[in-house]
Parts: sequence; structure tokens; C-alpha cells
Amino acid sequence: MEIAKWILIVIYFIIAIILIILALLQSKEDSGLSSTITGSSTNNFYEKNKGRTKEGKQKRWMVILSIVFAILTIVLGILYMA
Repeated sequence: MEIAKWILIVIYFIIAIILIILALLQSKEDSGLSSTITGSSTNNFYEKNKGRTKEGKQKRWMVILSIVFAILTIVLGILYMA
């Protein structure tokens, strides 16, 4: 059981580092006042295919890894309580 704890801790730290890197690489989504002035529309090709872009994939991986991180946090908490 001790080996399983160490393996989970290593995976936990790897996911934490990847999450930090992904958070730092993400671009700012809010265009601020410039979109209000120019009247940029959300009904364009880029907005419809946003999930296929690099930013969309980064966002998807961020959500997936965040969920795995939360589950690992709970599992490790349970393992250390026992």
C-alpha cells in the first residue's frame, strides 16, 4: 500500500506541474473595451471552431487535468486518513 501512495504522489506532482504550465500558457480571453468599440461579433468562423484551436485544446486539457487533480486530492486524503 505504501508503494501505491508514492506512485499517486508522483502522479499528483506531475499533474500539478502540468497544470501550472498550462495556466501560464493560456491567453487572456477577455478583449476588454476594444471589442465594445469595434463591435466584434461572436458569430464568426473562429468562434464556431474554437475547440479545434490550440487555445481550445489547452482549455480542454486544463479542465480534464483539474478534475483528475481534484480526484487525486480526495484519494490521497482518504489514503492518509487510514
